Amino acid sequence: MIGRAEELDRLERMYQSGKFEFLIMYGRRRIGKTTILQEFAGRHRSIFFPAQEKNDALNLLDFSKLVQQFFNGTFIAAFPDWGSALAYVGKKSSKEEKTILIIDEFPFMAAANPSIKSIFQHQIDHAWKDQNMFLILCGSSVSFMVNEVMGYKSPLYGRITGSMEIKPFDYLESADFFPAYSMEDKLIAYGILGGVPRYLNAFNPQKSIRENIINEILDEGAFLYDEPQTLLRMELREPHVYNSIMEAVANGCNRVTEISNLIHEEKNKCSKYMITLQSIRLLKKSVPCGEAENSKKGIYEITDNFYKFWYRYVFSDRSYHAILGKEKTCDEILGELNDYMGPVFEKICLQYLIRMAKAGNLPFIPHTIGKWWGNNPAVRQQDDVDILALDKRRTKAIFCECKFRNRPMPMEEYDDLILASKAFPSAEEKYFIFISKSGFTSPVLRRAREDGAMLFTLEDLFACR
Repeated sequence: MIGRAEELDRLERMYQSGKFEFLIMYGRRRIGKTTILQEFAGRHRSIFFPAQEKNDALNLLDFSKLVQQFFNGTFIAAFPDWGSALAYVGKKSSKEEKTILIIDEFPFMAAANPSIKSIFQHQIDHAWKDQNMFLILCGSSVSFMVNEVMGYKSPLYGRITGSMEIKPFDYLESADFFPAYSMEDKLIAYGILGGVPRYLNAFNPQKSIRENIINEILDEGAFLYDEPQTLLRMELREPHVYNSIMEAVANGCNRVTEISNLIHEEKNKCSKYMITLQSIRLLKKSVPCGEAENSKKGIYEITDNFYKFWYRYVFSDRSYHAILGKEKTCDEILGELNDYMGPVFEKICLQYLIRMAKAGNLPFIPHTIGKWWGNNPAVRQQDDVDILALDKRRTKAIFCECKFRNRPMPMEEYDDLILASKAFPSAEEKYFIFISKSGFTSPVLRRAREDGAMLFTLEDLFACR
């Protein structure tokens, strides 16, 4: 199993606590929640129930069979109701060994029986809270799990002893899926697929990036060919509007007004739909580093690399690609891949700097870190910094430039970052970091030594484990 050591360690700690534990696990589809739970359940004596999109009676029947077989080795008859079924689990539980009850895709159960949360609450309050049990409710509907299960209006509010959002892998964890790839190709694979395990597994690590794009994304029968649209149909009504918004953002429209004008939908409607996309972790609003969340400079970004890639290169030009053919389409995509990878590489470098900060290898621990854009009074024009890190008092700053190009970084890029730093005159201590895929020119190497600037290449990005 690749990664997820921290998540499994936490589950083990809760298992060893010697008291009742109740964990809510959630995360978007394909993120690997079930794999984590199956791995954990395989280590202990566990009841693992995968709820399905069935009516309540059939889910209860399946659960009845599972728990009776688990405790008695035989199935007699379905329980008359969920209260009886859960009470049976409590009565059969051992005092010596913790009983683990895992309900995967809990929202399916709740959709078929809205009272199920109250039934669990009653069982916890009247029996389980004093027993050596570990209850885990898991779901892919992030908004439902956060608002309807963990929210203060939920019957389960106050009974939960822990929550865990399963997030995508970062660039370094994702690289483990492709041990034979070069460092550059590992980053490109991450740029195309993101950190979702199911998508990373879709590529054959023995084949090239080009072969995988042709066979696993552009081929009409491939899993990734229509995956984003399939998931939107599963999660949302009116997928055509959501598709239009995602396509607009993937192609550079990042403000509500721009998106509204491009897709010919009312601004208020777009805002509402974009909130929904944020709730399922496909879209996020970003503001310049150091500014308030309600900053008017906020822009929208697609959080998932594969959705970004798919809406930009697959969804937009399907009729054209059908005529062009898979191989020539792939060659067109690869021809502009460095441009696509530019913003992705900035995110990769941000992950790298965060890893460095956690290891204590930056000049200070950043209080805020991210991209910055805005007015630079020193040059009287708009400017930007790929990555800016500020300490709590904003008297210390790290300025970072990231380049994913096929040539060494020239002196002009160095000078541009020095100039951009003048937008922060209150920073008494300034540190400069340059990260380049293809290294640096001799003048940059010489200047960096004189200034004490830090220069990193791909080798450094993969040496920070």
